Amino acid sequence: MLSYVLRRFLTMIPTLLVISFLTFLIIELPPGDFLSNQIAQLKMQGEESAIAKVEFLRTEFALDKPFMERYLIWLGAWPGPHGFDGLLQGNWGWSFEYEQPVSEVVGSTLLLTVLLNAVTILFVYAVSFPIGMYSATRQYSWGDYGFTFLGYIGLATPNFLLGLIMLYFSNHWFGLSIGGLMDPYYIDKPWSLAKAGSVLAHLVVPTIVIGTSGTAAMIRRLRANLLDELHKQYVTTARAKGLKESRLLIKYPLRVALNPFIADIGNLIPSLVSGSVIVSVVLNLPTVGPVLLGALQSQDQFLAGFILLFVAVLTLVGMLISDILLAVLDPRIRLGGRSAS
Repeated sequence: MLSYVLRRFLTMIPTLLVISFLTFLIIELPPGDFLSNQIAQLKMQGEESAIAKVEFLRTEFALDKPFMERYLIWLGAWPGPHGFDGLLQGNWGWSFEYEQPVSEVVGSTLLLTVLLNAVTILFVYAVSFPIGMYSATRQYSWGDYGFTFLGYIGLATPNFLLGLIMLYFSNHWFGLSIGGLMDPYYIDKPWSLAKAGSVLAHLVVPTIVIGTSGTAAMIRRLRANLLDELHKQYVTTARAKGLKESRLLIKYPLRVALNPFIADIGNLIPSLVSGSVIVSVVLNLPTVGPVLLGALQSQDQFLAGFILLFVAVLTLVGMLISDILLAVLDPRIRLGGRSAS
């Protein structure tokens, strides 16, 4: 098991390198960049003195270099104007739009983004797992029809609309402040139990809003997988031999049906980040989603590149977790990897 985890961890390194290259390539595909657009705007306004400053910034951040050299400098594998000073050395880059280091722009939002995604994933699994089991073991019951109906509503309801409705009721019934992940009183204040409690209270609405569609889809998948297993011959044979229904369900069909269920952990993270951008704007959430949207619109390449790479790291970590859980759940997976090596 340890060797399996080590192999999976080592494969993350070349994967992350490929992702970093593709991320940098995609960001560089549109013509121009933030500074080029700013130079064009300054020329239209006739501000020649400001153009010299922008041109200096292009040289300062190696934007006048060829593509591969810019990528290696950004990565920290090639000496730039300040030597080896890139991602590998802990320098996340410079945001031209905010005129400050990327670490200062996104530093306060990374922790809240990870926290929101982790809580949302727990919510998706905690709700969809028992409901999916109930619907599969009680097919065509009133409960099955009811949960199916609620699932379709969850898939059809726009997240931003659900968010606005829940914001209204949470403020009207519980007195929570509108938007954000904490009460405005605690913003820029040091962490305390009261501030942590405010964050937990404000996490309820975005967690439900962002996780609703994923929960509905997960329920349908688990129900379909479990129903397929329950109709197989080995289940019929086990029942004929007098095996208790609860033990039969947990020991055999449920374990097999859980494989794709657990494998979705890695896929959930990027979908939650990308799917929560509009929700984050509507709910005024201090996450990386709105920052990424603004960076892509303004072609702030270093800021956008780091956020996309950060999401990729979260995805790889999620896939590593899902692989470990799958190996624990189904020994054939790690044994197959051992024989392949």
